[in-house]
Amino acid sequence: MKIRDIALIGILSATITTGKLALSFIPNVEIVTLLFIVYTIVFGYKKILLVSLVFTTTEIFIYGFSTWFLVYYIIWPLLIIITEFMKKKIKSEYGYATIGAIFGYTFGAFFAVIESFFYGAAYGWTYWIRGILFDLLHGTSNFIIILVLFKPIIDILTRLKKSYYTNKS
Repeated sequence: MKIRDIALIGILSATITTGKLALSFIPNVEIVTLLFIVYTIVFGYKKILLVSLVFTTTEIFIYGFSTWFLVYYIIWPLLIIITEFMKKKIKSEYGYATIGAIFGYTFGAFFAVIESFFYGAAYGWTYWIRGILFDLLHGTSNFIIILVLFKPIIDILTRLKKSYYTNKS
């Protein structure tokens, strides 16, 4: 790994954390899903898996240590792998918006499964059902955000990547 890659991983991790914090006042509206998708498309899954590790670790420092971190260490790499697998098959932002929507709609279910291991199945079901409205908002907002911002961010990152990796000064 080159020094440029290490710097890139730090910058991408910081932008995801900053993006999440910037929208944290709106429940379940976030750009983390969008950023992981576009970063994977532009920079490849290997670097972005490291970004997800840094992002999740930073989240632990911000929000504290609890069972949620297990989901984060699983869910973001899962999104990155799905994006990497689908990037040859999906040709428009609608496909990625659909992935983002499904991801948001099932986000609470992922957490419910993990919570069930610690607190029992009844708690997991209650946790999931109680959060269904938040999941609906999460999935729908992911769909809209990805439709609106996918192409502009891909274009910007692609240009920056060309400049970043071709300028050897």
